[in-house]
Amino acid sequence: MPELTRRPDPNRRDSWLIYYGDVHVGTIARAVSTPNAMPRWKWLCGFYPDRGDQRGGIADTFAEARAAFKAAWQGYLPHCTKVDFQTWRDQQAWAVQKYLHMDRGERMPPGWRGQHD
Repeated sequence: MPELTRRPDPNRRDSWLIYYGDVHVGTIARAVSTPNAMPRWKWLCGFYPDRGDQRGGIADTFAEARAAFKAAWQGYLPHCTKVDFQTWRDQQAWAVQKYLHMDRGERMPPGWRGQHD
């Protein structure tokens, strides 16, 4: 069974992307707040396809956010199926192909919308 791992978010400082194997299942990031406010961390647990059961919250420290994420994941994972994980992988592969076509100025093949919308 895969382990949870975290990787730095390449697009945002103070943000970590959480993976279960090769599937992005959540994020832990410093929350944006008002100046001079105590730094806080936010976390989100869940992934596409969203079945309406994503979980998230705020913590005062990264360690607290990490622990809360891990606890939420333990409750979330039993409701996930192999199909959910494969659907995420299929969506990622489809998005890569879509943007390759767009970057080359190509039109999308007929029927492309019907497969993933």
